[in-house]
Amino acid sequence: MTQSIPHVLAIGEALIDVMITHDQPEFPVEIPGGSPANVALTLGRLGRPVELATWIGSDARGRLIEFHMADSGVLITDASRGASHTSSALAHLDANGAASYTFDLEWAPTAPIEVPETAQILEAGSISAIIEPGASAVLDALERGREHALVCFDPNARPSIMGDPETALASIERFIALSDIVKVSDEDIDWLTGGASIDEVVERWLGLGPSLVVVTRGKHGCLVATASGLRFTKTPGDVKVVDTVGAGDSFMGGMIDALWGMGLRGTGAREALRVLPEEQVRAIIDRASAVSDVTVSRSGANPPWAHELA
Repeated sequence: MTQSIPHVLAIGEALIDVMITHDQPEFPVEIPGGSPANVALTLGRLGRPVELATWIGSDARGRLIEFHMADSGVLITDASRGASHTSSALAHLDANGAASYTFDLEWAPTAPIEVPETAQILEAGSISAIIEPGASAVLDALERGREHALVCFDPNARPSIMGDPETALASIERFIALSDIVKVSDEDIDWLTGGASIDEVVERWLGLGPSLVVVTRGKHGCLVATASGLRFTKTPGDVKVVDTVGAGDSFMGGMIDALWGMGLRGTGAREALRVLPEEQVRAIIDRASAVSDVTVSRSGANPPWAHELA
């Protein structure tokens, strides 16, 4: 179904994370995940109207994803249910809670992906922006959707399945050129560019069109840069990290939550975003950090509910 009210539309993979911990490898746990799906989950739990356009099968894992999303207030589009099987990611967690992934993917959503005019913020990225045939359908959806919506993008690089970095970067920069906001990790930049300076990459990407680029750097906090020339860093909270699964996705969800709360949505907000005062930019980052801090403090992609942040 499609919402008839203003909402956020996340476009991209939903899959099952098969979690294997370093201390109990014989007891894997299956948890719904996928970067855009985690962003949608975060927004649903924070009380924002949100819909997910994805690609899942009519199997047990697909039903698990549907129940998981519905429990957090996320609607899945009807066209999302056509895959031969639901994708999965084998996630190995090390002693520090960091995850490495092995994927079994099918990403072939029916094109064109519907982007209703009631979708006022679009979010995309990760595997679904690289793997064909779905990546071209996602790019087309953002090209059409940006006529009435802000666009948020997260490269969320997965080296094991994205091929060579140079080709992946060229594909990713096509999405960045359509985006108003880009959230990226320092590890993503390092892999995609072969170790180029973060500052140089941020300046290049701002020149492609985005108004705001945020680089997350784990325990070192994040670097924030705007097209208007604002630059600052955000120190992370003093949080005991259980694992980092879904941390970046919940950070993106927190940013979009803040944008929605400020009324920064739809094309009418595009120019306002380009000259956003520092106070509002910092409020967006503070909200995103608060959301992400809760996520890393517990196991799996388990973002907070609104009442937990009150």
